[in-house]
Amino acid sequence: MLTFQNVSVRQQDTLILDNISFTIQPGELAAIHCGVISREIIFGLISQEIMTFTGNINHASALSLFSIRDGLYDRLTIEEYLRFTKRLYDSSESVDSVMQQLQLTTYRKQRLHRLNRSLVRRTQYAALLLQDRDLYVFEEPDQDVDQETRHLLRDTLQTLTSRQKAVLMLTSNMESALFMTSTVYRIDHRHLRLLDVEPEETDETEISSEVIHVRFEKIPTKVNEKIILLDPPEIDFIESQDGQSILHSQSDQFPSVFTMNELETRLTPYGFFRCHRSYLVNLQRVREVITYTKNSFSLVLDDSEKTTIPLSKTKMAELKTMMGLK
Repeated sequence: MLTFQNVSVRQQDTLILDNISFTIQPGELAAIHCGVISREIIFGLISQEIMTFTGNINHASALSLFSIRDGLYDRLTIEEYLRFTKRLYDSSESVDSVMQQLQLTTYRKQRLHRLNRSLVRRTQYAALLLQDRDLYVFEEPDQDVDQETRHLLRDTLQTLTSRQKAVLMLTSNMESALFMTSTVYRIDHRHLRLLDVEPEETDETEISSEVIHVRFEKIPTKVNEKIILLDPPEIDFIESQDGQSILHSQSDQFPSVFTMNELETRLTPYGFFRCHRSYLVNLQRVREVITYTKNSFSLVLDDSEKTTIPLSKTKMAELKTMMGLK
């Protein structure tokens, strides 16, 4: 089990994590989508490499950590490395069955330094199955691997949870997080929140023609086979690309099923402004309004990239009126 309770972290007087709380029980798999700095800090807190924080962190004493910086004994073959791991952890698992599960049998006699990145990762996944730990923490486990290896990783994670292990995945790739699990947390402006994720329904049961009118305050978007429900405040801006509305949120992009006009109607009550024919911006994210020439304007967002969005001349006048400026 892993629990963070009201954990905050500062670095050089800058608040990086603010009062985050979550719990992962035995048999559960969760992912945290976050930037590189937050990812490294959370990993460091769990591994106890970072000891300066407020709040409480509790986890099982028997844990296994998968770091993107982990190396292997390069001169060993895959089979030699896995048999060494089996002896080290006094595992009752079969090395042959683990190699078969990760589709490594064909490569069993190859030395690790000759493997491509995907085969190295598969070997690392196989080694984890030879460890009997209560908690497994993965840092970017599918970074730069092929699709087949990503599917094998998902199978590995499911194997661990079927053994009642608590599993946490830290990743800066939302697609990876959603591919592995439906329990996805996101660090958004230093705060942790649980995303509303629903698998797409494949049931073809006849739907009633009766329409129920409700006010739906979240914006649905689809990633792979899952539907993500975004709160309006999570969205920084929306742009139109080749007739497709793209939602931008914390450096991620999500395609929308709605047109720009439909999104403008839905989001205007939440402080969104149609600043340009192709852009809809969350005014709470705007840091600066820049005038380049008499007829050229831009909005600068309050994000790490200082994203710049065009502001048309007519919309500039409308915006000044909204803000009470002459």
